[in-house]
This record gives sequence, structure tokens and C-alpha cells, in this order.
Amino acid sequence: MSSRDQIIAKVRANKPQPLPLPEIPDFQPDPDQTFTRFAEALAFVGGQLVELHTGQAVADVVRERFPDAKRIAASVPLEGIHLMPVSVNTVKEELEQVDVAVLAGVFAVGENAAIWVPESNMLHRALPFITQHLVLVIDRNTLVATMHEAYRQIEKKTLSYGVFIAGPSKTADIEQSLVIGAHGARSLTVIVR
Repeated sequence: MSSRDQIIAKVRANKPQPLPLPEIPDFQPDPDQTFTRFAEALAFVGGQLVELHTGQAVADVVRERFPDAKRIAASVPLEGIHLMPVSVNTVKEELEQVDVAVLAGVFAVGENAAIWVPESNMLHRALPFITQHLVLVIDRNTLVATMHEAYRQIEKKTLSYGVFIAGPSKTADIEQSLVIGAHGARSLTVIVR
């Protein structure tokens, strides 16, 4: 028997018994607190929350919050607002001109205010990151409490690309100063229906 075979035989003989994987607890915070936690987390990461009132439309909020916006792109209907056409074929130079992007989020996470946006809701993969201001529209009934629940909701079989977005772009690694909008959208507004 060669020295290599002797070493492999000794390793096999000393192989420890397999241990079961640890149990992952199912974190279930109080469901009545999910929206409150979402609102607090969103404020903490620099986002702004707008709850639609009866009779109020998403377009009303966009007009009120961004009165000077000239180029608006949206994956949700915005009655009375002229929209800039954006598709997967839109060139970077045109995308850079978008003042406000209004996109539909599929669901939101209470613990960290992350909102799931699949590629099909983005119009263009770069749009959420290149626009000056980002508005995400979610349905209050789609809130989940934790990221564990969120990952279970993602449709993995048909997904090509998607992203969790939480707050506007920010960095604090330059001279220890917080800079909002350093690498992406300067503001994030979340409209809850």
C-alpha cells in the first residue's frame, strides 16, 4: 500500500459521524406590528412613506412630490401624466434623463423595509438605479414580516432577475460622511395602497 493510500485510509477511518442540520426557527413577530415595523425601518433607511387615502391616486402623489419632474417613467398607470417610454432597448443616455421612475413592488418586508421588484416590473434593469428619484408602489396586503417569508414568496422557477430595494442610494465610507444618492436614486418614496 502506498503512503497516499495509507493517508486516505486513515482519513476515512477517522471520519466523524454526520450531525443533523440545526433547526431554523420560524420567526413570527406580531402580525399587527408588521406595517408599523415597515414604516419605522423605511424611515430609518431614508425612505419616505405615503399611504393613499380614499380617492387619492398614485399620479396625485407623484405630481405633488415631484412638481418639477419633466421625464417620468412608470410601470404602473399614472392618469394625466405624460410618460417617457422606457423598455429593455432604451439606451443609457436616455435612462440618465429620467427624473422619476414609478415602479410596482410585488411585496415588502416589515423587518427591513426591503421591497421585491422583479425585472418584469422595472421596464429596464438599470432604471431603479439610474433614475434621480424612485417611487415604489406596493399593496398593503402584500407585506410580510421577515426576509424568511420574503424568500419563500419569490417565484424562482420563472425569475430571470430581481432585486430587493430598501431606501435611497447612500454611502458613508468617504470621510465618514453620509451621502444620499451617491450611486443611485437620490430619494425613495414608497406609496402604499
